[in-house]
Amino acid sequence: MTDIFDEELREQLALAREALALAKAEGDLDGVQAYQGRIAGLLRTATKHGITVEHTEEEERGEG
Repeated sequence: MTDIFDEELREQLALAREALALAKAEGDLDGVQAYQGRIAGLLRTATKHGITVEHTEEEERGEG
């Protein structure tokens, strides 16, 4: 079960990062803010469950 959770979390993180990049490219400020929050939340979940994922400090603060 843990492997499935880890895999899903990483997939959701990748999707959120892609969506953030698209929102930035389109100038969608609301989308940027939403996806920054999504990424930060996923990183908190990863930490809570002992899953190590590469990230920046900005992403952790919701500024990615």
